[in-house]
Amino acid sequence: MGDKSPKAKDKAKKQDTADKNQKKANANEKAAKQGAAGAKKGK
Repeated sequence: MGDKSPKAKDKAKKQDTADKNQKKANANEKAAKQGAAGAKKGK
């Protein structure tokens, strides 16, 4: 299996957090683009 040292666990936790933050940023960016496009169409 994988390395179970504290450093390995900490690195995995940080990577997971970074992945979640990236997905959240992508979702926010996508929503902002759709919102801007919708605002232009509404005028």
